[in-house]
Amino acid sequence: MYSVKAIEEIDITSPDFHCDFLNIQALMEKGAPVSILFTDEEGEPSLHLFCELIQKARSGESFLIKNQGCRVGAYVLGDTEKTPLDYYYGSKRYANLDAARTATQNLYRITTKGRSIKIAPFTGESADILILFLKPERAMRMIQAMSFITGEPFEMRTGGIASICSDCTVYPLQGKIGISLGCKGSRKHSKYGDDEVVVGIPFKLAKELDEALGKIPGTND
Repeated sequence: MYSVKAIEEIDITSPDFHCDFLNIQALMEKGAPVSILFTDEEGEPSLHLFCELIQKARSGESFLIKNQGCRVGAYVLGDTEKTPLDYYYGSKRYANLDAARTATQNLYRITTKGRSIKIAPFTGESADILILFLKPERAMRMIQAMSFITGEPFEMRTGGIASICSDCTVYPLQGKIGISLGCKGSRKHSKYGDDEVVVGIPFKLAKELDEALGKIPGTND
């Protein structure tokens, strides 16, 4: 469990909050970090997959959705209680039904829904999660920034499925950084680079991480 000190003298939940987090943004070589905010505003249904919407937001588009078009994403984001067990087993990702069931049971998911999701390129406003697409060396620096604060090793937890929705959106809601090597679905449909990994940052950690990135030595220093 990470033991990160509380951010003092700044209310990141305030609508007046604004911070550019330039060191975090500088880790991205293409596009912008993506801001995810769970909101009571009324969203629109979307036929796009969640991972596709994230990639579009990376390139500058913004969305306010109440649901999206991926069956796995629907389960992870709390839109349905129907598990993707049959889908995963039928896709031949697993040797048998028990393995597919174990994988499904280990997905991080939102169990209570009813809120819309605002997905947009990060421009400084408050959010719940920031998602970045990073080269491995840049992801390493994010881990080093976390370790600079806590001294603790980073524990990566991923099954190569539901990388953007589960590993890097829902998992970070617990207050921990999520890093995923990606999944077949998100790489196939949203087409981020083969040389990129996905990183989900709890917004409440962003200020300290950004400051730590400005203090740790460069890779080639």
